Parts: sequence; C-alpha cells; structure tokens
Amino acid sequence: MAAGYRIRCQRRESPGARQDGRAAARTRRPARWLGPGRERGALTLGYVVIIPVFLAALMVIAQASVWYLARETAIAAARQGADIGRTARTPPGQGAAAAVAFASQAAPGFLLRPSASAAGSSAQTVRITVTGHVPSLVPGMVITVTEVVTAPVERFISAGRPGVRRSVAAGAAGLSLARLMPAAGEWRA
Repeated sequence: MAAGYRIRCQRRESPGARQDGRAAARTRRPARWLGPGRERGALTLGYVVIIPVFLAALMVIAQASVWYLARETAIAAARQGADIGRTARTPPGQGAAAAVAFASQAAPGFLLRPSASAAGSSAQTVRITVTGHVPSLVPGMVITVTEVVTAPVERFISAGRPGVRRSVAAGAAGLSLARLMPAAGEWRA
C-alpha cells in the first residue's frame, strides 16, 4: 500500500527531460502532482483575499454609522438653536450658543468640536448653522458635517377681536391656544 502511494505522488517528467540540458530546459513543463494534494493552499489564498475585503466592508459600515449619528446630532443641535433663537425678544447669538451646548451634551463622542453660527439671520428668519468633525476610524481621514436650519421668528399680531392673538411663526398651522380659548371677559358661568 505504501509503495503504491509513493508512485502516485512522484512527479511526471516531460518527454524531453531526458535529453541534453538545453533541450530539456526548452521543453520542460511545470511539474504536476498527481492525486488529491494538487490544490494545496487554495483555501489559504482565498482567505488572504476575502478576509481583508470583509474587514474593510465592516469598517465602511461602522464609519457610515458614526457619520450618520454625527449628522443627526448636528441637525438636532441646529433645530434646538433655531427654536431658542426664534422666540420673541431673544438676544443675538443665544440660538447659536444653545446649539453648541446641545451638541456638546447630546452626543459628545459623535460630533467633535461643534461650532454654531447665526450668520444669515434676519428680522424675519433665524438661520443656525452647526459644524463639527466626525470621529474617523481611518487614521488621517477628516470628515466634516455641516447642517443648517432656518425658521421664522415668532411675532404676535392681533386677529381682529380684542384679546385674540395668532402666532405667525409657523404659518397657517401656527394658531395658538389663545385662538381656541375665549378672550378676556368672555368667560361665562
């Protein structure tokens, strides 16, 4: 049994291998092994190619998740700043300060070095821009997130009846509870 196995595993020689050295070098073919050991190392080679691609895909998914969380934090901070800045009689810059405070407290690990600006605001609108950096899983890669929220400034006007006020800040859907409640002096027992 051992002798048969040894014969099967020996190399085949090409037909011109027994001639002189030059002729043998020209006609020599790659040695082929007989038997089941012929694909030895193919699985390892497959892992060498597949594992780095799989790990890179996992890193891309993780980086995209961190970017998404940083973006959502920037949007939420800008909305918070716009909500503070659009209220009546708010000092300038208070909306931007509220946005930075919110971004620092809400997600300190996902939005690095947050900054906010109220540039572009007017008497009728508040515009809050929040900018920050996303933590990078790839060294040297810098990702910046910038989100802008614009909202109308609240102002109250009389609707015609004394004591009834309407909020113009949210447009047609901005009717306040004062419209639904009776004006002063209209309460009846």
